Amino acid sequence: MRLWKHNFRGNALVFAITAASCQAFLLLGYDQGVMAGIIGTDNAFGKQFNNPDADLQGDITGLYDIGCVLGSIFCYFVGERFGRRTMLMGGGAIMIIGATILASSYTTAQLIVGRIVTGVGNGMNSSTGPVYLSECAPAAYRGALLTTQGTVTIFGVVIAYWTDYGTSKYSGSFEWRFPLGFQAVFAILLIIQIVGLPETPRWLMQQDRQEEARETVANLLDKPLEDPEVTSILLDIQSVIQEEHKGGPFHFRELLEMGKLQNFRRLLITISIELGQQFSGSNMINYYLPVILENSMGLTRNLSLILGGAAQCTYLVGSAIPVFVMDRFGRRNLLMWCSAGLSICFIVVAILLSLGTKGPAYGATAFIFIFQLVYGVGWLPVPWFYPSEINTTRVRSKMQAIASGWNWMAVFAVVKITPISFANIGWRTFIIFAVLNAAFVPMIYCFYPETKGLELEDIPLLFAKGGITGGVFTSRGKTVTPHQHAQELISRKVEVDTGEEEEGPEVKV
Repeated sequence: MRLWKHNFRGNALVFAITAASCQAFLLLGYDQGVMAGIIGTDNAFGKQFNNPDADLQGDITGLYDIGCVLGSIFCYFVGERFGRRTMLMGGGAIMIIGATILASSYTTAQLIVGRIVTGVGNGMNSSTGPVYLSECAPAAYRGALLTTQGTVTIFGVVIAYWTDYGTSKYSGSFEWRFPLGFQAVFAILLIIQIVGLPETPRWLMQQDRQEEARETVANLLDKPLEDPEVTSILLDIQSVIQEEHKGGPFHFRELLEMGKLQNFRRLLITISIELGQQFSGSNMINYYLPVILENSMGLTRNLSLILGGAAQCTYLVGSAIPVFVMDRFGRRNLLMWCSAGLSICFIVVAILLSLGTKGPAYGATAFIFIFQLVYGVGWLPVPWFYPSEINTTRVRSKMQAIASGWNWMAVFAVVKITPISFANIGWRTFIIFAVLNAAFVPMIYCFYPETKGLELEDIPLLFAKGGITGGVFTSRGKTVTPHQHAQELISRKVEVDTGEEEEGPEVKV
């Protein structure tokens, strides 16, 4: 039992939970952007660490992502045991330690250790934040709330870029020590925000803490404890959990099974959407944009830093758009249109840079700004919360940890190969990512079901249709399964097929 808790109810409580989850993603964004204005130039950082070459730059920047993978793996094994709040506070504490190591670094080895430690904490946060918010957010505007995580992520990147620019005028170690250490402030705020908040009702029900779960649901809805809507939601959660736990304790092999729940299909979607987010080329821009502008486009260091910060401001604008359109247009449409737009942007960038003159290089810079704007609308927010939506309560935290782990492994791959790729093939690097973005369009169209407007307990009905595309082409937000239908299906053990049902009313999803 917590020693202290907030007295928030209704929208105030939802806002507080959203703010805490977003604080974790502000940290994520700051860490993604902070190295961009420090590494890859002849400054105090380069002198302190013997001017690292392209390969070592990739290691210093990318090993942070390996730390994130380790944090995600840790969440996979213990996240369900300790709960969402504990994992977020633990992640924040570890990031404070990592930031301290970074700010006091004098050797490359210490710097790398600090990056890895910070990554471990960030991996825990990125695995847990979406689950925490998705399990507390109302279905009607869950997409908008979850999308704010992406917006705040880019706000963190913006803060990092302009902090780097602000300290770039200093000739001493303050130039890089302050930006690397400043993230500890956000980690401290994360812990303070989480302390007084409740656990999610779904996690509490899994732990058989029903009275606490009832209190949390009542507070989220701002209704009395015995209100029929509160009881209905708890019964809904309980019936789904009971159905999911009939097989006894969780075993890893469940994730590789198809069957009624289609966990393996959900696993493939979970992994593929994380790979899609990173191999769009976004973190090539986020981690190295000032270096790319300076080395590939011939701009000065000062102008490169200014344009890098401005590009992230554009990114921030793009990331705010889905807050207003996510629950209207849905996840599928935003991802598909976003992929097509990103591919076009990189094709144009490659063509302009191939001309080899400064005028077209300025044009290429403009299309990188457009890339940032378009990316923020779809591929930025959806992969962070989509896995927590499509997976069942029994495996949600584990699948989100797997999603986070694959995400950070993909980030490491992109961050590691980017400086090497530009050193060897230059502007042709953009062609690779243009082709990948084009390939994502049919992948999304064929395999990703729409989840907008659906309660988490109703989403399993999409997958109950079976096959590798079951529920995809009938889930475009046109029909929403009511709670009572989901409960009736579970209680009667109805098998939902594309053509016929056993003893039950026809249900459309």
